[in-house]
Amino acid sequence: MMEMRKTERFPVHGSNALWQLYQTIPFWKVFWNTLIILIARYVPFLSMKRWLYRTCLRMEIGEQTAVALMATMDVLYPEKIRIGKNTIIGYNTTILTHEYLIHEYRLGDVVIGDHVMIGANSTILPGVTIGDYAMVGAGSVVTKDVPPHALVAGNPARIIRERATEGT
Repeated sequence: MMEMRKTERFPVHGSNALWQLYQTIPFWKVFWNTLIILIARYVPFLSMKRWLYRTCLRMEIGEQTAVALMATMDVLYPEKIRIGKNTIIGYNTTILTHEYLIHEYRLGDVVIGDHVMIGANSTILPGVTIGDYAMVGAGSVVTKDVPPHALVAGNPARIIRERATEGT
């Protein structure tokens, strides 16, 4: 069964939380992260892309993990993203670690395990953990934790099947 997201909530007063963005995070951090993420979206060399994420954004990304063209990492808190080894992040996927609402903003780590496949055009929301050997179907919106070896798909993503753990 899929579990709820783990996010920390921060209430705001007055204008909406996004309008107060630079009271919660430095402008220059956002500027730098945006620049690196834009470059990384178009870099065709997987090892260079991984280097940019690890070195410039302080993300944890395992060996032989491939992040496809146009994938977008969270611009505000990319350091809250951890991706295991030998994982594929599909074309145009978005991984978010923040959400700014009217009266609060929320932050949550995104942890993607080893040997995971995230299909193209998927969105991973803050506070989600995707277990080892899981698969996320193309175009899915992952709103809850995904257990190891599960196949999820849809909006919101739901478990289609859970594979046996033997023979992985």
